[in-house]
Formats: sequence, structure tokens, C-alpha cells
Amino acid sequence: MQQKVYPFLMFASGAREAAEFYTSVFPDGKIIEAGGPSVSFEVGGQRFDAYDGGSYFSFCEGLSMHVVCESQEEVDYYWERLREGGGQESACGWLKDRFGLSWQVVPTAYYRLIRDPDPQRAKRAMDAVLKMAKLDIRAMEAAADGDG
Repeated sequence: MQQKVYPFLMFASGAREAAEFYTSVFPDGKIIEAGGPSVSFEVGGQRFDAYDGGSYFSFCEGLSMHVVCESQEEVDYYWERLREGGGQESACGWLKDRFGLSWQVVPTAYYRLIRDPDPQRAKRAMDAVLKMAKLDIRAMEAAADGDG
């Protein structure tokens, strides 16, 4: 069955370049079809359509792509790759890529720690996250344990 709902990304220009970049970052990435100002691509099993539409709209942090990672190595990989070519880091695992699209690069450990049944442990983990740009699993765990 064809995916019924998927993101449509409007770029001032560079939709094809962005699609090629995103499909190079994710191991399963692929261009589905491209022509003129429009390109369809897939990453992480998710279809996206992108279009060069001029400067009518711009991206904002109110919508971001969320990358869930199983390890620190995976966090490091996506963090560095998505920042390539002029991306900017923000706070709490957020960054903007060079095209202005926001991403959250988040380890599964984050959810485990902030949902800990011990509210003090969860608070210590969250307090640590609020001081980070790229999320660091060991530092989050140490803070949750009261060692950070």
C-alpha cells in the first residue's frame, strides 16, 4: 500500500541537492523520482517530496525530523553527517542542516532515562540534557545516577 501521509518539503532552491544529501546520510536512502523542480525520495522507510518553490516559505524548529539512535556511535554519526557543509547545532539533540531543516538526533536511552520511575533520577537526566547540544548517553546516565 502506498504511504498516505508524508512530508512535503518546500525549499527556496536546492531540493534535488538536499534529497541527494539526505539519501547519502541514511543507509537505506534512495531517490524515487525527480524532474524539474520536484524530487521524491525515501530515508528511514519514510517517503518525502521536495520542491524548489522560491522564497515563499522557510523551515522552522516547530517541525523537525526525528532520528532515533540505538548507540552513541549512531548519535555521533548522524549528528556529524547532518551538520556537514554548514549545519548548526542547537540544544537538547537539535540541529539544523545546511538547508535549514531541523533534526533531532536522540538515543533511545534518552526516553528510558527521562521516563524513569524515580522522578529524581528522571529530573537529573533531563537537567543534564538541557545543558547539551549533541546528546551524550554516558553523561545522561551519570547524571541520572547522581554522578554528573
